[in-house]
Amino acid sequence: MAQYDVALIGLGAMGAATALQLAKRGARVIGFDRFAPPHVFGSSHGGTRVTRLAIGEGDHLTPLAMRSHQLWREIEHETGTELLNETGLLIISSDNNAAQTHVAGFFGKTVVAAEKFHIAHELLGAAQIRRRWPQFQVRDDEIGYFEPSGGFVRPEACVRAQLSLARRHGAQLHFEQRVLQFESGPDCATLKTEQGHYSADKLIIAAGAWLPELLPQYARLFKIYRQVQLWFETADAAAFAPGAFSVFIWELPNSPRGLYGFPAIDDENAIKVASEEFLAPTTPEQVNPEVSAAEIDAVRELVTRTLKGITRRCVKATACLYTVTPDFGFVIDTHPEFDRVIIASPCSGHGFKHSPAIGEALADLALGQPPRFDLSPFRLKRLSS
Repeated sequence: MAQYDVALIGLGAMGAATALQLAKRGARVIGFDRFAPPHVFGSSHGGTRVTRLAIGEGDHLTPLAMRSHQLWREIEHETGTELLNETGLLIISSDNNAAQTHVAGFFGKTVVAAEKFHIAHELLGAAQIRRRWPQFQVRDDEIGYFEPSGGFVRPEACVRAQLSLARRHGAQLHFEQRVLQFESGPDCATLKTEQGHYSADKLIIAAGAWLPELLPQYARLFKIYRQVQLWFETADAAAFAPGAFSVFIWELPNSPRGLYGFPAIDDENAIKVASEEFLAPTTPEQVNPEVSAAEIDAVRELVTRTLKGITRRCVKATACLYTVTPDFGFVIDTHPEFDRVIIASPCSGHGFKHSPAIGEALADLALGQPPRFDLSPFRLKRLSS
């Protein structure tokens, strides 16, 4: 068996970023994915993902987001690919919001993070929101947080660009090759795939929704939830184009389900909107890829009563998977039993925006270098104690 410095299981958002960072440092890296990324079976598809710098899920995440924006720009320069669009981000909430975005107090914690890290932002009342974005039908008691540097990234393009650069720097990446098992010994970690055996000094498992399959002893800590993404036709595409309309997250006052969405991009006369549900765990093998009429109707009801200028016509729909921990946080840690194995599950529906910086941190861990960021909040033991 050829000996590598680092082997990767999973080449989606986190695996692609890590492969690039390792390869740029000259590490001998090999990676595997059971599909051909970017693909539509996991979490890194759908055309857009929200990015924001002030992170309401915890201000320890804000440095990751800030570094990720820097890395997106570097990758854009190297590849000539558009990845990051700072269209601005609007978060709408109120003291009476019925919905919750990942953690309690999300809006207030976002503001605290913005102030702590000196991130440019505005706090807006309902009348100010209506004047600037008349598309939002806000109530008088609702308030807004606007971050000009927020916006969206393009997940498929991000994964594709990083994998391409990783290969350019020497990474060996194997698509459509499933890892069947791994072992960790005193001298190396070994992998068995459908096509062979491989050995590396360190192994990083960044398998997303397939993580419970590879780590069955910790499967109870990682629940998989199916989410839907929908595109609704606009009555006036110009009113929802970038610049006229913002990426938004809305903690609604009259629904336990929040709503988030994006401007109309790529000459599409439609905006992408989505909600989130965490009711029925699934698995990648059991998940239904088809979006039902009832699911479309549920989001349509939220859209038509909150946004002006959106028709009832759904022009496209797709499903994706969230890998969710009990506290909606990430896991970036050495395996408790195998010191050559690193678990990487930056997930819970808000991980993609951080993926380039997490790739750097994982490369540091695998190569025995001090990480740029404090990774102690992401230790596995906080969930299993």
